[in-house]
Amino acid sequence: MNHHEPQDKSMVELAAEALLDDEQILSDEANDVPPYLMAYEDKVPLYILSPSSAVADPSQFEVATARLQDFGFNVSLDPEAKGSFSRFAAIDTARAAAFSRAALSDAQVVLASRGGYGISRILHLIDWDLLAKHPKRYVGYSDFTAFNLALLAKTGLVSYTGPAAIPDFGGQAVDELTAELFVETMRDELEILCFEAAGSDAVDVRGVLWGGNLAMICSLIGTPYFPEIEEGILFIEDVSEHPYRIERMLCQLWQAGILAKQKAIILGQFSDYQLAAHDNGYDMDTVIQWLREVVGVPLVMGLPYGHGEVRVTLPIGQEVGLATQNDIAYLLLAEHHHAHDAKHDASLHSEDL
Repeated sequence: MNHHEPQDKSMVELAAEALLDDEQILSDEANDVPPYLMAYEDKVPLYILSPSSAVADPSQFEVATARLQDFGFNVSLDPEAKGSFSRFAAIDTARAAAFSRAALSDAQVVLASRGGYGISRILHLIDWDLLAKHPKRYVGYSDFTAFNLALLAKTGLVSYTGPAAIPDFGGQAVDELTAELFVETMRDELEILCFEAAGSDAVDVRGVLWGGNLAMICSLIGTPYFPEIEEGILFIEDVSEHPYRIERMLCQLWQAGILAKQKAIILGQFSDYQLAAHDNGYDMDTVIQWLREVVGVPLVMGLPYGHGEVRVTLPIGQEVGLATQNDIAYLLLAEHHHAHDAKHDASLHSEDL
């Protein structure tokens, strides 16, 4: 945090400064260049590993590598990245060792190939001391939430939730916004994230941003891999979970005293579930109403994060600012730097998502 900024400024005021102080930022949306058209002279070293499920089609690594190269990264693959053992990319010890190989590499960014399942099985095998000595920017989502939170609990290091190599860069098409936000975040060029947040509570807070996939968050409660975050900002998403299961997991977080310690809860995407006839009108809106009435922590809606097409990149374990005004949420990822720095804002509207 920039301690020269007056602490009584609201997040909206700080966001306005970030948005208005630089003419380049004012026209950011009009002048944005897709990452595959950017001419980066400095290539960022990036290491791809497979800590969870196996990638069904290894040829997708070639596609993802080529795209990431075009986006300004110098890509290398872990030797076990294309492997397969049972439902996993490799045996447990090999997948855990991949994090050590990544830590000792010259990479600045370490990107998971995909999610699925498997990180829970290897948390006790990861050399956390080695990772603390050789910090990297670890990025992934879904099952990778277990690693994000464990890294924070064991080392205090910031990591990122965001895209994964194969689903986001190895398929037939790439979502430009997901790619752009990933590239800008890895290059420290993204200062503020704005998104449509209709139905949100009034919020103006600072706190440590943490969270990810809800099922993975709950799976770590009571373990040494669960970070104890007080006065934080929790964000959550999930996929293929009926709303009653979402509510049950939220009940667990609430009854464990975790939700009451947060300054705000940001809701991402809850997708690919099916309601039943006997639900009798019970749906995600019911869960949100229950969350408001029983838990009482301010809610911010509409974060473009989860298992959908658009996936923002967010720092886990970093202090951020959060504010809402006129159905827009402002997530201040870095204090504003004046003059001619390269930091941008990203304003996400419904037509972008």
